[in-house]
Amino acid sequence: MKDLSNAFAVEVDSGSEGQRVDNFLLRICRGVPRSHIYRILRTGEVRVNSARVDATYRLQAGDRVRVPPMRPADRSHKPAPRPVELPVVFEDEAMLVVDKPSGTAVHGGSGVSYGVIESLRAARPQSKFLELAHRLDRETSGLLVLAKKRSALTALHAALREGRVRKCYLALVKGRWRDDKRRVDLPLKKYLTKSGERRVSVDREGRESQTVFRRERAFRDCTLLSAELLTGRTHQIRVHLAHLGFPVAGDDKYGDFELNRDLARRGLKRMFLHAAELEFGHPLSGETMTLRSPLPEPLGRFLESLPA
Repeated sequence: MKDLSNAFAVEVDSGSEGQRVDNFLLRICRGVPRSHIYRILRTGEVRVNSARVDATYRLQAGDRVRVPPMRPADRSHKPAPRPVELPVVFEDEAMLVVDKPSGTAVHGGSGVSYGVIESLRAARPQSKFLELAHRLDRETSGLLVLAKKRSALTALHAALREGRVRKCYLALVKGRWRDDKRRVDLPLKKYLTKSGERRVSVDREGRESQTVFRRERAFRDCTLLSAELLTGRTHQIRVHLAHLGFPVAGDDKYGDFELNRDLARRGLKRMFLHAAELEFGHPLSGETMTLRSPLPEPLGRFLESLPA
């Protein structure tokens, strides 16, 4: 492990070209809390070519990154990641696609010791490279893509950034959705609550956020929707639906809490949001890939219990 007690500089090679500077720092500064990495970026202690950059800056080959002195977190009482192999939907030499269960974080942090990425690395010690290509909320189940090569990660990030990845979710919402198809275009902005919790809201000063909703199945008091993300903002589906008055069933952050308690008594023990389908070009060959994850059995069983 690199000695982090003194400032040091790193020259970016071709293998790290295109990577965000926050992810680059998280990789080379193993053991440093994510919150500290983002703090030193915000305060300008990290410099790229002697200039301040924000967390989203993408590195270029030859960039010189100055890293200030840091102290790794005390890991002496932190449990080691438990090796876990999740259901594999697809795998080749470039990437791994797994079916993530609800209730599992994709990475450690914010009170979570470790998540999917740490557990998979522990289960595959022979893997030289394994990185998340994107994220899913902790309570969301379904398709999660990981890269097994730096070149694949760079290609996947570019495809996501340029809107070349079709992502479709299934969500059960409160109320009777009237439209067969509806495109929602509402800007979203992140903010912090008084307690320090990160939240997202519809805000005219927020980032462009677009979702296409389709009605899949109607029930007496709820509707099953498919949601296609045209942009990939944090909590996008959940906030769009809550703002429109159709909160996701079981959503403990933006949902209808009284309804959630009633649904829990009737058997819904989690948020009803599932990443069901992905379509994108293979990061190395370019071949079109369509991957699907069936609705988890408890969610399917709950749907069948709902009155029409």
